[in-house]
Amino acid sequence: MGLLKEIFQRTLNKIAYIAPGGGSFRPWLHRLRGVNIGKDVWIGEYVYFDEVHSDRISIGDNSSIGLRVTLFTHFYWGRKFRDEDVGFIEIGKNVFIGPNSVILPNVHIGDGSVIKAGSVVTKNVPPNVFWGCESGKTLARVTVPLTKEYSYQEFIHGLRPIQPDNKGKNSAIRNDPEKSSG
Repeated sequence: MGLLKEIFQRTLNKIAYIAPGGGSFRPWLHRLRGVNIGKDVWIGEYVYFDEVHSDRISIGDNSSIGLRVTLFTHFYWGRKFRDEDVGFIEIGKNVFIGPNSVILPNVHIGDGSVIKAGSVVTKNVPPNVFWGCESGKTLARVTVPLTKEYSYQEFIHGLRPIQPDNKGKNSAIRNDPEKSSG
């Protein structure tokens, strides 16, 4: 992407982030950026659309994107990237995405689905379901940090399951071999 186009993309994204007009002006600004947006779409305030690959986001007719939702289509640092580091986000028709949700690359949200507020969507959501994450808990042990030195795929492959303790609870710290030596 050329420097002027990148500056244009980022400027429009910043304006759309705070601009009024969730059913008119904000969708119009994101369409200028290349986002494929259907009819009668509502975009709440403080919604972050990927600044670099906005053309890989699609939102179907009559869908609503809640306050402070984030949509990422890529995981890489700097200007160099591989095609596998960039994905698509497809949001179907009549979808509601609750406030403070995060939608990650290569996700398709089916028509008529509702995403619970505060959810992190990492996989496809079938049509016509209420989808959300459980309350916060330890999910896995990280062995490869998610930093610029490692790819997102390396991070994912480095995740290790949490071993339940004898009471059936997750115990990430007690079962970490590096923490128990000594």
